[in-house]
Amino acid sequence: MTQTPRGFDSYDQADTPPEPEHASTGLPREELPGATSSPARTPAEAPTPEPAPATPAAPAPTHESRRVTRAGMVWTAVAVALAVLILLIVFILQNQDYVQVKFFGLAGAVPLGVALFIAAVGGGVLVAIAGAARIIQLRLSAHRQRTRLAGQGTRNR
Repeated sequence: MTQTPRGFDSYDQADTPPEPEHASTGLPREELPGATSSPARTPAEAPTPEPAPATPAAPAPTHESRRVTRAGMVWTAVAVALAVLILLIVFILQNQDYVQVKFFGLAGAVPLGVALFIAAVGGGVLVAIAGAARIIQLRLSAHRQRTRLAGQGTRNR
């Protein structure tokens, strides 16, 4: 929802002077019997009709016409992965200074970008292992529960 800025509309009620009160009753003209609910406009205040667009606007796509397909999701995932890969390549190329790395008694010098990339991949592998272990645990629990419920159903008959 958009809101028209003040002073942009050809007839903005906040910019109009207040209605004069009726001299004998002290009530605004709107509240007088027989008064119209909208204030009278002078010819200068009359809204000007907007010109019709030269080409008809295309109707906005509805929910039914926009379907999410597997091919579309794969294409989006590939596009995002390529963008991340490009950023990663730029990062590695910009961090070519050699650093001393020590790990479990092994020592060596590798470019900083490569060292950080290896550390990130190692962290991702650890997260994937922990996630796989939890998924296996949940599947085993669900399998045990299904077999327990199936076993109870045959005993009650």
